[in-house]
Amino acid sequence: MASTETTAKGSTTGDGAPKDAAQDLAGLEAGLDALDAVRVSRTPVRQVLVQKVLPPVVAVALVLLIWQILIWAKVTDDYKLPSPAQVRDEVSNAWAQGTLLGYIWTSVSRGLLGFLLALVIGTPLGLLVSRVKVVRAAIGPVLSGLQSLPSVAWVPPAVIWLGLDDRMMYAVILLGAVPSIANGLVAGVDQIPPLHLRAGQTLGATGLRGTWHIVLPASLPGYLAGLKQGWAFSWRSLMAAEIIASSPDLGVGLGQLLEQGRETSSMSMVFLAIFLILIVGIAIDLLIFSPLERWVLRSRGLLVKN
Repeated sequence: MASTETTAKGSTTGDGAPKDAAQDLAGLEAGLDALDAVRVSRTPVRQVLVQKVLPPVVAVALVLLIWQILIWAKVTDDYKLPSPAQVRDEVSNAWAQGTLLGYIWTSVSRGLLGFLLALVIGTPLGLLVSRVKVVRAAIGPVLSGLQSLPSVAWVPPAVIWLGLDDRMMYAVILLGAVPSIANGLVAGVDQIPPLHLRAGQTLGATGLRGTWHIVLPASLPGYLAGLKQGWAFSWRSLMAAEIIASSPDLGVGLGQLLEQGRETSSMSMVFLAIFLILIVGIAIDLLIFSPLERWVLRSRGLLVKN
């Protein structure tokens, strides 16, 4: 009787397992294999052009068109709003004189070096604040307050303390960027599941080894967000310092170029400086931080296709 009931409910496989269970297990394995199999294919060039290149080009063209329409409509005086052609002529003159790349390199070299210094200081500071409760209670609120303080406020004391030289520029950059980098790392460490930390300790990853192999990799998303914000603060701090503090010894960066345009009432020079500042910020994000962000997402299985 028992054998009759078994046959009625479902037949068995050769090893005695029910066929329904075997089919369910096979389906589960197939599903897991499908999840693991990530199709890696090269995106067609046409698709890249349509999806990534065409939209910003159209947006820039639309801005230029609206700008030119405002010039034709004479919404304001010519000396207040230069035409795109006047700004183009300003770019051509700076290129012909050989000063255009000099403006860019002066500011970019300062900004990147100051950001690297902030990275060297802000990373261990963020680890210390995130891992030591006493330090966090003492310094954590100060870092948050410094992050909310406008970086332009540091320019006058930096000039008085250090004088009109590159040291003043780097000091302003550090004071603007270090709190952002440290707070970003603290936020990333706070988001690590405690189970990961305990598992690392069980496997012997303690001290510096645990920090390198467990804490830093697990906190990368928050840390990367802090780095992006730190660069934004670095760049803005540098521009504020270059606009306020000008000296022949400092050279002419983008901030000084903007200030020269104001002093000479040359709106075409002002617009040129604004566009160069904007272009550098976008370029750094596209060339450095966007690839880093895609790498972090791809390493966590969150990004399959570019």
